[in-house]
Amino acid sequence: MPHIAIIGAGITGVTTAYALLERGYKVTVLDRHRYAAMETSFANGGQLSASNAEVWNSAATILKGLRWMLRSDAPLLMNPKPSWHKYSWIGEFVGHITRYRGNTIETTKLAIEARKHLFSIAERENIAFDLERRGILHVYHDRAGFEAGLKVNTLLQQGGLDRRLVTPDEIRVIEPALQTACYGGFFTASDATGDIHKFTRGLADACIRRGAIFVHEADVDTIARGDDGFRIGWNEAASHDAAVATRQQLQADGIVICAGVASRHFASLLNDRVNVYPVKGYSITVQLDAPQSRNAAPTVSLLDEAAKIVTSRLGADRFRVAGTAEFNGFNRDIRADRIQPLVDWVRHHFPEIDTSKVVPWAGLRPMMPNMMPVVRAGRIPGVFYNTGHGHLGWTLSAATAQMVAQAIDDWRDLDTPPMAPSIGAGSTWIPTRAKLKSIHLPVDCFELHRRNNRGQQD
Repeated sequence: MPHIAIIGAGITGVTTAYALLERGYKVTVLDRHRYAAMETSFANGGQLSASNAEVWNSAATILKGLRWMLRSDAPLLMNPKPSWHKYSWIGEFVGHITRYRGNTIETTKLAIEARKHLFSIAERENIAFDLERRGILHVYHDRAGFEAGLKVNTLLQQGGLDRRLVTPDEIRVIEPALQTACYGGFFTASDATGDIHKFTRGLADACIRRGAIFVHEADVDTIARGDDGFRIGWNEAASHDAAVATRQQLQADGIVICAGVASRHFASLLNDRVNVYPVKGYSITVQLDAPQSRNAAPTVSLLDEAAKIVTSRLGADRFRVAGTAEFNGFNRDIRADRIQPLVDWVRHHFPEIDTSKVVPWAGLRPMMPNMMPVVRAGRIPGVFYNTGHGHLGWTLSAATAQMVAQAIDDWRDLDTPPMAPSIGAGSTWIPTRAKLKSIHLPVDCFELHRRNNRGQQD
């Protein structure tokens, strides 16, 4: 079988590796870190949330962003420093407002499909990752927010999600630890939570057992093509002295870019355009050492609409709280003024939780302007992308891995040589409707995704 190289050992790269191994491919995964899942897949909010599938492309989001611009503790923050990439990305984001409805419905369908694959993988490979299948409770604190949520709920239901309206009394029954007043909410029993880092590392181990090779501390800097396939080159990241760095090279028949916020760079090397922008998110992990804290922490996952904060209970002694969106380029600083609102939120809603031991974290989400993942072939035959999942990488990855693996199967079925006559020749290859049905993804969902990705190619 062909040898496929995957750049990126986060959740999308590792799920892609697993999907290809199941189909019999030889797989090598390259990552610049010492271990898998060390960037965006390290400490996210933990939610496997079809109920959070609403895309952000709406006039309401734009208005909120403008109101929040001068607040350092706002859920959305933008560094006003001029940047062509940032402002052109925002322009494209605004341009996709007209696709808000269709993209939200499609994302919902993908999320529902992804859960089935992920739960099946976890059971098959016996991966322990603090999975809790207690559902997600979405809460609103005022009438205006709740009524806006009703409109979103209609779209999620059109995508096939069973998400029911709940009253304040029902909210207290579902999660007794939440004592602050709520106007109303929605409960999605089929949603779940888990530790993305534990899952990704566990799945990477499963891939190794199935024959995959993981090359860590590989900071890939060249991708060349020849008559015999792709040649991928890098200096070993452990060698800080460039004069003595060991040069390494790998040859593969095909390549999949799953590189998160670095995907735009790799796409440019391959004569493609993948307009990923890094949107920073923050989280805190509260250590629940005392029995009082463990009893006071919620066990059902929460999504506070007004604060744009999500929570997950990770085992008995960890409480993950995450939120915020910061447009600040590739800045990875963990800012105290962005962490403090998360701590304050815990203290306000769960005052009996001891927050003296809190681990802060920040990660860069790979966001596309239309909020949809890029799952497609590149201009050069043998190049594929599975990236740009934004804040839903954990939620969508198991489905998009199946999609890109099917695309690679179809490419091989076409008996196409791995190399095109010249860089940039040809158009985006799209898998057929019949092939898509074989992986049980909704056809209408795929049709919309195809139109979106055509726009991203140019």
